[in-house]
Amino acid sequence: MYKKIPSDEFYTGTLDQIKNEFITIHQFAESLSRVIDAKDVYTANHSEEVAEISYAIALSYGLNEKEAEKIHIAGHLHDIGKIAIPDKILNKKGKLTKHEWKIIKTHPLVGFAILKPVTLLTDIKDMVLYHHERYDGKGYPSGIKAEEIPLGSRIITVADVISAMLHDRPYRKAFDFEETFEELKNNSGIQFDPKVVNATITVMDKIWEIFTKRRDLNDTNSIDSKRRKS
Repeated sequence: MYKKIPSDEFYTGTLDQIKNEFITIHQFAESLSRVIDAKDVYTANHSEEVAEISYAIALSYGLNEKEAEKIHIAGHLHDIGKIAIPDKILNKKGKLTKHEWKIIKTHPLVGFAILKPVTLLTDIKDMVLYHHERYDGKGYPSGIKAEEIPLGSRIITVADVISAMLHDRPYRKAFDFEETFEELKNNSGIQFDPKVVNATITVMDKIWEIFTKRRDLNDTNSIDSKRRKS
C-alpha cells in the first residue's frame, strides 16, 4: 500500500534531497507541458517560456530559490487543463463564440482537478487554479483580487501575458518587446500586481534573453530590430 506523504514533508528534507525532488518534479512538469503545447498549434514552447519568465520574476521579486522553483514548476503546468479543451476550439482561427469562451475559461478548474491528487503539488495546484485572476477582481474562475490571489499566480499571470503578446495569434500579430512592457505598465494595479510589474521591469533583459533563445537565427534577427526603437 502506498504511503501518503504529508504536503510539508517534501520541503523539510536536506537541501540536496529537496533539489533532487524538485528536479524529478520539474522534469515531470516539463514533459506534461510539452503535451499541452503540442495540442495548441499557436503556442509552441509557451509553457516553457512562462515557466522561465516566472522564475526570473520570482527571484527579482525577492523570493528564495526554493519558492521561485515552485513557481517555475507551476508555470510549466499552468495550462494543463487545456488538455480537456476540444482542439476545434483551442485552434480556432476566428473569434470564439460566448459558449466557446465559456469552455476555454474552464481550463484552470480542470488543471486544479488534475493536480489535486498529487500531494507534492499542493502549493502548485493553487497557482494553476488562479492564474487567470486579475488584480482588480475581474478575472476568473473565482473573481478574487489583489493579495487574495496567491503570489505565484500573480507572477504567472504576468509571465503568461508576456509570452502570449510576443507571439502571433490567429487574430493578431505579435507585439514588439517595448509595446509588451508598456501594456504591463498601463495595466499595473488593474490586471496585474504593481509589485510584480516592478519586479518584471527589473529583469527585462533576462526576459528578452529567454524569449530569443527559443527562436532560430532568422526569427531573432527580424524581431531584434524592433525591440528598441531608439
